[in-house]
Amino acid sequence: MPMETLSSLCTTQALMARHCYPSSISLVGFSLPGKTQAFPKCIKKRTLGVVKASVAVETKVAIIRIGTRGSPLALAQAHETRDKLMSLHPELTEEGAIQIVIIKTTGDKILSQPLADIGGKGLFTKEIDEALINSEIDIAVHSMKDVPTYLPDKTILPCNLQREDVRDAFISLNAASLAELPAGSTVGTASLRRKSQILYRYPSLNVLENFRGNVQTRLRKLNEGVVQATLLALAGLKRLNMTENVTNVLSIDDMLPAVAQGAIGIACRSADEKMANYLASLNHEETRLAVACERAFLETLDGSCRTPIAGYACRDEDGNCIFRGLVASPDGTRVLETSRKGPYAYEDMIMMGKDAGKELLSRGGPGFFDS
Repeated sequence: MPMETLSSLCTTQALMARHCYPSSISLVGFSLPGKTQAFPKCIKKRTLGVVKASVAVETKVAIIRIGTRGSPLALAQAHETRDKLMSLHPELTEEGAIQIVIIKTTGDKILSQPLADIGGKGLFTKEIDEALINSEIDIAVHSMKDVPTYLPDKTILPCNLQREDVRDAFISLNAASLAELPAGSTVGTASLRRKSQILYRYPSLNVLENFRGNVQTRLRKLNEGVVQATLLALAGLKRLNMTENVTNVLSIDDMLPAVAQGAIGIACRSADEKMANYLASLNHEETRLAVACERAFLETLDGSCRTPIAGYACRDEDGNCIFRGLVASPDGTRVLETSRKGPYAYEDMIMMGKDAGKELLSRGGPGFFDS
């Protein structure tokens, strides 16, 4: 504060004291003591450049806190969720109304071992679910293929965004397709589903099973020559705007996708009606029913990370549901497939998934799912 301003304040204080004004008054946030105390210390020290006013700052509390993993793909999915919420609800367009909270999961922390070895369900969802239950976040955004067939207590998953392309992408610097890879070539993947189907059709190839990391990491390893090819979900590459890396897209006949591949699921607390209403506005019902059918199949098989399982439900040109399911031995020497057709309706599709699962359980026989 300029010296003339401080002198003015001191003069004001002297006048106030002379006319017996109340013992304390605030001027621009600067407290003037009563007439019994000396004031001009600020002038003697000459160290105060400005006198700061006391201003109340309002902290904006987020209406929705979105919990997500921190990988580029997970963040892209969280931002897609945020953008859809903002487009439908004007109150969420205010700055700070939606907050994205990054949570590191067990699957993110342990990268040195194959997923099958660190096993168990919920490797990429457990910590996010815990944050949701503990009210540290309001909704949780997951890749649906990472979500166990059971949900934690006090949570629901009422929303699936519209599904992206479910197919797998083949990426290689040396060949145009899996069929063109020379014998002995190594394909990197972290998926037993992909491994078993590759070896079933192309037994002369090698598969590096612990080919883990985010999309960018896997592409870097491919460029470094660690493997000659890899497979990635086309949906993820599209969401990352990285489809220029795709060499070839595998058909459903060549590589049946993982259960719920390409689908995003959003969970909230079961008692949180406000969040449930927000999520209801985002739900794509056709996707939700297809995912429910596939997950009923997976649940019936009680599939784990050690069991190669694939399943895909879609609507045909007549409006019916077509479901295809597959189980395999990890080495690809045995592959069992089945299919179903029925009405595109929730109860019917759940029954189709369960029935297909029971059939493959019976055909697999004792020990098949213990390999």
